[in-house]
Amino acid sequence: MSKDTPSLKRLEDFGRVRLSKSFFMRDFLHSEIAQIEGLVNYPEDPDLAVLAGTGLCEKVLEPIQAQLGKVSIRSAYRSPIVNRIGNEKNYNCASNERNFARHIWDVKDDLGNYGAMACIVVNSFVDYYEETGDWTALAWWIHDHVPDYCIMTFYPNLAAFNIGWYAGPVPEKLIQSQVPNPNTGKKGILTRSGLPDFEGNHSAAYQAWIDSLSQPGGNG
Repeated sequence: MSKDTPSLKRLEDFGRVRLSKSFFMRDFLHSEIAQIEGLVNYPEDPDLAVLAGTGLCEKVLEPIQAQLGKVSIRSAYRSPIVNRIGNEKNYNCASNERNFARHIWDVKDDLGNYGAMACIVVNSFVDYYEETGDWTALAWWIHDHVPDYCIMTFYPNLAAFNIGWYAGPVPEKLIQSQVPNPNTGKKGILTRSGLPDFEGNHSAAYQAWIDSLSQPGGNG
């Protein structure tokens, strides 16, 4: 695993790696932290980063994009050094240990499993969210239609959210938010493995939004 700064050609070649039908590695490499700190956001273990990123794209992002339209990548892969500096300087990054197999795609977690996470925006959802403030419609839709996600965390701007994929058995699936739930007025956990509302069909929470996509002026 090389920790040296990659050459331009090496970085270009890595960015051209295709992770799935719609996504290339370059889509996930931009980092404002790396940019402001003068760092190159490049993995120590490129092969593992590609393996994890492929799982995220094929199992989670492609199914979302195929049914809901364009997925915009806000933030995704962080090298260990980029994430460490982001944590030390309070750039809203968790510690490296917490981000292994999440935003740090190229390091396995303490269970020896790998995974990947990206912060995304579902473009077709933005108007509905800005009109209603109801991020739960998208959360429940993904929960019902994309079974391979392992965690979602929603944020206020554009209903952007972290979504992760994990190669090993998922200890606990979780949906949480830093935006108040419009039904309860509370932030925090929407659902998790073992809660009564985790199983079953949740279409009542998102059908109004899905119906709006097919209306004139909708984003479907």
